[in-house]
Amino acid sequence: MKKIGLVGGTGPESTLLYYKELNSRIDKLSGGRAMPDIAIESVNFRRAWDYVSNGEYSLLAEYLCEKVEALKRSGAEIISLTAATMHIVLDEVEKNTDTKLVSIPLAIRDEAVKKGYKKIGLLGTIFTMEQDYMKKDLIDSGISVTVPEKDERELVAGLIYEELEFGIVKQSTLDTFNSIIAKMRDNDGIEAVILGCTELPLLLNNENCVLPCMDSVDTHIQKLIELAL
Repeated sequence: MKKIGLVGGTGPESTLLYYKELNSRIDKLSGGRAMPDIAIESVNFRRAWDYVSNGEYSLLAEYLCEKVEALKRSGAEIISLTAATMHIVLDEVEKNTDTKLVSIPLAIRDEAVKKGYKKIGLLGTIFTMEQDYMKKDLIDSGISVTVPEKDERELVAGLIYEELEFGIVKQSTLDTFNSIIAKMRDNDGIEAVILGCTELPLLLNNENCVLPCMDSVDTHIQKLIELAL
């Protein structure tokens, strides 16, 4: 089994999900005979978020490159970023570290194609919803991507940053998100919604969402396990 390396800390809650699920799923797949070797390089969330918020993408890429190189030195062979927003500099990190990372956008694209979706909604941080790094591969595959209207994008992003990043889950927030998703369904005809922030699965799932969810954490973890095994 190949050693898995995670660039975590963006945020801590989703990093916990990755660590717990990788261990439990591989243990189950192996019939209780093996758990993976995992290395985690955790970033300073405040520092990384400031880089993104201020558009200092070269500094963000440099910071993430340091983490990827540390994972490589630890012997990690399967390396990924555990936050969709950090994929804003994925190409630069891959180029500067000469490392092919396991991409969340590509994992989501592959799953959407497999399920035959043609119109999908996207929720995430303001950067994920407004920039192209989570959309491009889907659009190139002929899948239409819809995001909420501007005021709703700002609401979604604020609730992610103020609540979910810290593990705070409220019924009122779930109701708000479902209302936004239902509006995209009714107005834009979306068939499913991408949980494009790795904290969103703390709030939404296929049991409590008004539409099928494409869980970026679950989909990404499945890809990591496939490659590690």
